[in-house]
Amino acid sequence: MEVKLDWDKLEEVVERAVRKARTEELKDVAEALKMLAEYVKTGFEATNKSLEGLLKAVEELRKAVDEMRKTYDERFKSHEEQLKRIEVTLGSIGRGLDLEQMVLEIFREALERRGIEPGKVEKLTLEDEEGVRLKIDVYIHDGTAYLIEVKSRAELAHVEWFRHRARLAAEALAKQGKKVERLILVAVHVDEEALVRARQLGIDVIYGNVLS
Repeated sequence: MEVKLDWDKLEEVVERAVRKARTEELKDVAEALKMLAEYVKTGFEATNKSLEGLLKAVEELRKAVDEMRKTYDERFKSHEEQLKRIEVTLGSIGRGLDLEQMVLEIFREALERRGIEPGKVEKLTLEDEEGVRLKIDVYIHDGTAYLIEVKSRAELAHVEWFRHRARLAAEALAKQGKKVERLILVAVHVDEEALVRARQLGIDVIYGNVLS
């Protein structure tokens, strides 16, 4: 049996097969490109999200640094003003300013925040049960009294002694129709145990340094 090949038809079949194969290839390539595009998009979005988070963290850090700088500047300014007051006060010692006035002047800002004018603090003379004369610093404004103890270094004994004199002063001032609003201990240095005790007694302490 003789088999006759139709070369034209065979060529057409081969061409169709090749064309079909190329179409599938392109389809696979298209699918691959689609997957790659989705992967790149997903990766970009994740990277973008991470970048946004990083930028947000950087901004928060910048704000924190600015706040720290602001706080530091304020503290530096406060210390600078305090140093100026110390210089002025030390220069006034030779002109008759005593140690207590000097300490009050150094802590002027803290006292003024509590409504006290350092220059108007006066000495109050008292007598105890045995007739012993005692002195205590007092600032009186609108019938309200603030009892003040001034020390270069405040120790535990000073706190207890202040408490004793404050009780006598409160009784004496009450007879004059004046009420003691607050007890204030002002010290350049304060012992740690003295600070703890003063706070236990409700004494307001203004100090420069704690000694342990």
